[in-house]
Amino acid sequence: ISPSLGKIHPEKRKTASSQQLKFTTSDSCDRIKDEFQFLQAQYHSLKLECDKLASEKSEMQRHYIMYYEMSYGLNIEMHKQVSLSNLTNYTHP
Repeated sequence: ISPSLGKIHPEKRKTASSQQLKFTTSDSCDRIKDEFQFLQAQYHSLKLECDKLASEKSEMQRHYIMYYEMSYGLNIEMHKQVSLSNLTNYTHP
């Protein structure tokens, strides 16, 4: 490039440079937008999975409490039966 070319048409150089910058900026914005949308979709998917797991956790806790209460009640009932059996054996040798 000759030095006189820049002096004769300096506006052409600036326009080409700014168009390239716009193109690059526009591409960057599009990439950022696409990546943001991808991350939003991934977040939404993970949130749904987390909500599902929280629901399953609550259900498992509910079952655990139910089984624990049944086990506790059965244990008390067995102790009553053993006590009655011992009492019966003790009073009726």
